Amino acid sequence: MNTAMTKTLETTSGSLHLDVREFRQFQAFIYEVAGISLSDAKKPLVVGRLSKRLKHHGLIRFNDYFNLLQQDREERQTAIDLLTTNETYFFREPKHFDFLRDRILPGLKSKAKVRVWSGACSSGEEPYTLAMVLTEGLGHTNWEMLASDISTRVLARAQTGHYTMDDAEGIPRHLLRKYCLKGVGSQAGTFLMDPTLRSRIKFQQINLNTALPALGEFDVIFLRNVMIYFDPDTKRKVMQRMLPLLKPGGHFMISHSESLNGITDGLVPVQPSIYRKPDAQA
Repeated sequence: MNTAMTKTLETTSGSLHLDVREFRQFQAFIYEVAGISLSDAKKPLVVGRLSKRLKHHGLIRFNDYFNLLQQDREERQTAIDLLTTNETYFFREPKHFDFLRDRILPGLKSKAKVRVWSGACSSGEEPYTLAMVLTEGLGHTNWEMLASDISTRVLARAQTGHYTMDDAEGIPRHLLRKYCLKGVGSQAGTFLMDPTLRSRIKFQQINLNTALPALGEFDVIFLRNVMIYFDPDTKRKVMQRMLPLLKPGGHFMISHSESLNGITDGLVPVQPSIYRKPDAQA
């Protein structure tokens, strides 16, 4: 059986082969555009997430799909969306939200406007969690939030504020009743985040691996479960871009599996995974 026929049969059976050279191309691609370091163990992930795109375009080789990414800007964004990790859920790592509620918000109540940035918001569970905590602590009017991600696909879902009831598992019952609208009829088994909360969140595509747009300053920045995918040099560059946007005295949150040791000296640790920017010198 010749090689072309073998490839055709592989495509038909749903099994596409990604050789080492092709995998290295995608490793370099996602590192260049998003700063994400894909280990060799992630090769099956690349195959699993991109195979449908090859079939969609009638391609039988990953190299042909990679060449397509150089020419088709829309498909390039689709590949970025698929290769960035987007696992999240409501009230993930709850100690951060407890700290925000109990230790940060009481000191911000006198401010005219509190600004918070969810820097890797994925499909929206983190910013909506923050919105509930902020509203409980500050009311509806004196806070605003930016929620950003590199993936347009997850941002589109986040903007809808529409989730399945299974997604509500981590939301405390009193907040679920207060801020989540239960679907009925054709929407049974789902819920919609309160429109007032949704209206206070600005969703925006931002690539942390490039120069940041003008965003203003923030009192609190969440950047959780992102730095774990960056190498040390990329981490340092990301922090160099983000730290000027954190107000003196502001707090910076990363996930419990991450650390900023050796990455920046612009923050001081408050407790594991929670940092504070020193107050401005008089």
